[in-house]
Amino acid sequence: MRILAVGAGGVGSAAAAIAARRSFFDLFVIADYDLARAEKAAEGKDARFVAAKIDASSAEAVAELCREHGITHVFNAVDPRFVMPVFEGAAAAGAHYLDMAMSLSRPHPTDPYNQTGVKLGDEQFAAESKFQDQNKLALVGIGVEPGLSDIFAKYAAVHLFDRIDEIGVRDGANLVVEGYDFAPSFSVWTTIEECLNPPVIHEKDRGWYTVEPFAEPEVFDFPGGIGPVECVHVEHEEVLLIPRWVDAGKVTFKYGLGTEFIDVLKTLRKLGLDRTEKVRVGDKEVSPRDVVAAVLPDPATLGDKMTGKTCAGTWVKGTGQDGNPREVYLYHLVDNEWSMREYGAQAVVWQTAVNPIVALELLADGTWTGAGVLGPEAFDPVPFLELLTAYGSPWELQER
Repeated sequence: MRILAVGAGGVGSAAAAIAARRSFFDLFVIADYDLARAEKAAEGKDARFVAAKIDASSAEAVAELCREHGITHVFNAVDPRFVMPVFEGAAAAGAHYLDMAMSLSRPHPTDPYNQTGVKLGDEQFAAESKFQDQNKLALVGIGVEPGLSDIFAKYAAVHLFDRIDEIGVRDGANLVVEGYDFAPSFSVWTTIEECLNPPVIHEKDRGWYTVEPFAEPEVFDFPGGIGPVECVHVEHEEVLLIPRWVDAGKVTFKYGLGTEFIDVLKTLRKLGLDRTEKVRVGDKEVSPRDVVAAVLPDPATLGDKMTGKTCAGTWVKGTGQDGNPREVYLYHLVDNEWSMREYGAQAVVWQTAVNPIVALELLADGTWTGAGVLGPEAFDPVPFLELLTAYGSPWELQER
C-alpha cells in the first residue's frame, strides 16, 4: 500500500504519527499547500514518509502526485470544500480514496428548514461509476463522526438489536483551553459549515428532512466524567449514511456545543462572517469565513493548553435480540492528557485521525474490500473495533 495523505493540518499530522507505528504500508506521502507544514509532519519518522507540496483544489494536481509516487490509496485530510477535487483526482489516477467529511450540501432554495436541497455526499454518490468502473473503492466518512459512529450503528444492528427505533449520534466534551475565551478544538471552517447549515433528520416513513439550526435541545449524560451536556441538531454525514445500510426508524445527530458557542455562531451568521463568497477589502478579495478562521487559534496548536476529555458515540434504542426493550450508548472516549503524552496531538484531532488509519490497515490486509462509493456501514464492524482496541484506544458500551 502506498498512501497519499492530502493535508498536513492537525488531523493529517496526527494520522501520520499514528501510522508511523504500523507496518502495513510501504509509502506515506504527506502533502500540503504549505510544504513546510508537510515537512514538519513527516519529520522524525522513518524513510516511508515523504513530504510534498499540493494544490488540493486541483484534481489534476492530485492525480499527478499520485502517478509520481505510484499511490494506491488517497487519504483526504483537508476541509470539505476540497472533497470533490481530491475525490476526482484519486479516480483519475486509478487510486482508492478515503475521506472523513463528504462533499458539501446546498440548502433547499425556497424551503431550507423543511426540505433538503443538495445533501452531504450527493455529488460523490452521483459520481460513483468513476470508482466502480475501475473496481476501486471510495470509502467516505471514515473519521470519528462520521466514521466510528457509523460503525457503532452497524454493530448495534447486527449484534445487539432485532429492531431499531432510533439511532442518535451524540458528541460531547468537557475540554477547556487555558488562556482563551473562545477557541474551537476543531476546524472552525468546518464547524461553521455544519452548525449553521440546516440539520438533516431521517425517518423511515418520511425520508430525509431538515429543521432549523440548533433545534430540539436535549441534555445527554456523557460517560467518562463528562456528565450532562446540552446537545442540539447539527448537519452531519451520519444521518445521510446510516439509513443507506442500517434499518432504523429514525436517525439524528446532535452535538454538545454550549450556549456561548451557539451565540458566537449566531452572531457570525448575523454579521455575514460565515460566508464563503469573497468580498473586496481595499484592493484584496477575501472570504469572511477564512478571516474568522485566520484570527482564531489553530486547533492543532492547542493541545498543551487543553484539559479534559472528548466523547463520540451512538445511542441506539429499540428491541434487543432477546425480544425486550433495549437502549445502549456505544462510545469512544479520549483524554487529552493521554493523546498529548502518547502522540503529541490534542484529543479531538487524534480521535478523528485514528479511524482512517485503522481502515487503511483493514484494506491493506484484505479484511475490508469493496468498490464504488461506500460508507463505513457497508463493512463488517467487528474487525474494525478489534483493531481500534489493538491500537490502544478501546471503545465501550453502556446500557441505558
